[in-house]
Amino acid sequence: MHSRLMHSLAFALALGGAIASMLPGPLGAGESNYRTATVPVVRSGGSATVGGSVIPYKEVTLSAQIPGEITFLAGAEGYRASEGEVLVSIDDAALQAQKQAALAAIYNAEAALRNSQMQYSRELISPRMNSTSALPGMGMPGLFDQFFTRGFSDMLGRSDSDLERYADLYASGVGVSQAQGAIMQARANLRSIEAKLEDARLRAPFEGVILSRMVEVGDTVQPGTPLLKFAYVDYLRVLADVPVRLAAGLEEGMLVPARLDAGGAEVMVRVAQIYPVADPLRHTVTVKFDLPRGTPGGPGMYVEVTIPDPSIPERSQPAVPAEALIWRGSLPSVFVLEDGRPSLRLVRVGYPVEGGLISVISGLRGGEEVILNPPADLVSGGE
Repeated sequence: MHSRLMHSLAFALALGGAIASMLPGPLGAGESNYRTATVPVVRSGGSATVGGSVIPYKEVTLSAQIPGEITFLAGAEGYRASEGEVLVSIDDAALQAQKQAALAAIYNAEAALRNSQMQYSRELISPRMNSTSALPGMGMPGLFDQFFTRGFSDMLGRSDSDLERYADLYASGVGVSQAQGAIMQARANLRSIEAKLEDARLRAPFEGVILSRMVEVGDTVQPGTPLLKFAYVDYLRVLADVPVRLAAGLEEGMLVPARLDAGGAEVMVRVAQIYPVADPLRHTVTVKFDLPRGTPGGPGMYVEVTIPDPSIPERSQPAVPAEALIWRGSLPSVFVLEDGRPSLRLVRVGYPVEGGLISVISGLRGGEEVILNPPADLVSGGE
């Protein structure tokens, strides 16, 4: 009986050992299926963070040029328009009436010019001083008066026929010039009205989108009233006020890291423009940075730009690849392999450093094994 019990116990132990040998053991660092990387300690120079805002590459505010009622708006905020497209129209009924009056004035001036030219031609060919209808008397008495009286008057010096003819010809020429001036004035008035009619339709100065509308259809506006903001947003920029001590180390074309408010994305921005004059009250210099095309977000978004600061000495900090960072809340975290098992660590990250790494201010010492691109269902302490 005793020997049979011993045989049964030995068989159970052997079977348990066989089953145990088939089960996976604890995952070691070299046995896990995770891609890992060792956290290095890097030396980075001093830097400072400056806050800025995303702005469009180009932005304009369209304002009313004439008084009137808004009759047309192209679209709501976000509407994309091509260059030259009408964005706003203002009622131009009064201007259309003025245009018709200006056209009528041109027709009258042209008729007056033709009449003046005809009078000048008649005076040139058939002077009025030789006309018998201009002399007293009728028929032959008038004709004798023209030949004898006018001739004796010229001989006695009481008149000058040539001077009178020149004066009549000059007066006719003045009439032609005045008629030509009236036409020029009428045409200038027409061009002025047509310019105002063009001002009644505000067109897109370039391809872009409507950022905001300050009026609606039916509103009455006066010259200078802002109507809408229009911008080119295919390219975006960052506008930041940089302290003078930091701006001195920037150059146009220089690349610096930046962190976007949208998801904490890290990008490299290029120094596009450095204003030549500093603010006398805040002692800052306005700097514009170009964002890469396709950057998420839009105008008004907050951005933090990291600018080298030579006044801060170099320091040593651990750094991790961007693939190791997890953003599951307000703070980033990483999974560290401890005894072959993943362990979640909350970290406070700094800014990009050389080699495509992100510096870690707290949470790691350096030398740890972090998991790259951890699965979404991975939990701390799991196998």
